[in-house]
Amino acid sequence: MLVITGTGTGVGKTITTAAIAALALGQRQRVAVLKPAQTGVDPGEPGDLAEVERLAGPGVTTRELRRYPDPLSPEAAARRSGQPVLGPAEIASAAGELNAGHELTLVEGAGGLLVRFGPDGSGLADVAWALGAPLVVVAEAGLGTLNATALTAEVATRRGLNVAGVVIGSWPAVPDLAAVENLRDLPEAAGAPLLGVLPGGLGEADRDTFAERARHGLSPWFGGEFDPETFAGSVSAQK
Repeated sequence: MLVITGTGTGVGKTITTAAIAALALGQRQRVAVLKPAQTGVDPGEPGDLAEVERLAGPGVTTRELRRYPDPLSPEAAARRSGQPVLGPAEIASAAGELNAGHELTLVEGAGGLLVRFGPDGSGLADVAWALGAPLVVVAEAGLGTLNATALTAEVATRRGLNVAGVVIGSWPAVPDLAAVENLRDLPEAAGAPLLGVLPGGLGEADRDTFAERARHGLSPWFGGEFDPETFAGSVSAQK
């Protein structure tokens, strides 16, 4: 089981989740993806899990616990909608049920690690602790990502969580100096290895292309071929 968090919103958590799922499915593993709270999407509209199914393939099992229409934190969105809030125990229970029937279960958070699910202040960090599951941090490529990544990793470590590594969720076609240097500095900021770099716009790829690029962009730890030193060297050679 893995918990997927981000350094913020829009950093590529869903694409990263789909890429990890696609590689596992390619290895004939039974894969489940749990999205505890989907915000900013009306009932009946496709959400993040529909994107995972489209990219990774129909073999993935998906489950969503709550859907709130307002694009807010789960706590604020629940308050505005009048729907029940989520607690770590409910999320952990659902994840455990899924994991009992699958070789790999991925739990994708909403926003960052400390985004609140309910008024008690609980969030994804509490879920990861309850599950005892490693944390994969999805980060941006460019300027500002080192601080956000370091803050996320420090909070995780203080809470007794295992940060397995960091993945850059959207690598630009033309990386700037900050992005290139961050390839070296992100592992230090995270206190964990760089486990992948996924190209920007990957969500527009067809399923076969997506699986191929996921394999090239993710570490052997996920079943891929990504090597951070080789990638950094190729990028530096282009500059």
